[in-house]
Parts: sequence; C-alpha cells; structure tokens
Amino acid sequence: MRKLGALAAAVTMSAVALTACSGGDYCSDLKAYALSAKNLDAKNSDAVGKALKDAEKVSKSAPSDLKDDWSTLLAYAKKAQDAKGDTTKLTELSKAEGAKMGEASGAIAKHAKDTCKIDLENP
Repeated sequence: MRKLGALAAAVTMSAVALTACSGGDYCSDLKAYALSAKNLDAKNSDAVGKALKDAEKVSKSAPSDLKDDWSTLLAYAKKAQDAKGDTTKLTELSKAEGAKMGEASGAIAKHAKDTCKIDLENP
C-alpha cells in the first residue's frame, strides 16, 4: 500500500506550498493544478480524471524543456485513471513506470520551484 500512496503523490504532486508565481501562464496554470490535485486519492478514478484534465491544461502552457516530462505525467495519469481504482493495477503501474514518472515529476517540481516560486513536495 505504501507504493500506492507514492503513486498518488507522484501523479498529483499533492503536498503543496505555494508562493508568488513569476513565469506567466504556465506558473498560473501550475498553481491552479497543484491546488486542485492536493490530497488526490489514486483509487478515485473520477478525481484522477479531474486532475488529469487540469494537468492537460498545464501541459499546454509548459515550457518546451518540460513538454516531455508533462507527456510522461499525462500518460501515467491516464493509465492510473484507466485502472479505475484497482489496487493491483495501480501497483503494477507503479512498478512498471514509477521510476520514469518520478524523474518527470522531479523535473517539473524543480522547474516549479526555480522559475515559478511554487514549492511542490516531490516524493
């Protein structure tokens, strides 16, 4: 179950502390997404779907050097939503793609902190 918790945190970048944002639409979109995804439960496919919709908006305004990372995050979130809360499927997804997702989340979190002054706790 610990991996499921990590999955939820990685997909949503949930533990969020926000400060001023200085990077245009992307930072504003990221701030809104982070607030909407806070404390998301990966087993709730409806909530994952809403967070996915918000993440898609952020990915459209993302800087070019983060496009691949957002594509990774979106693909992972879509698979998590498709799991429809099935713990076994979510665990398998985490095992298969968790490392790749962690790298993408880390790059997004670093950029958020450095550029947007948004501090995302990245598990």
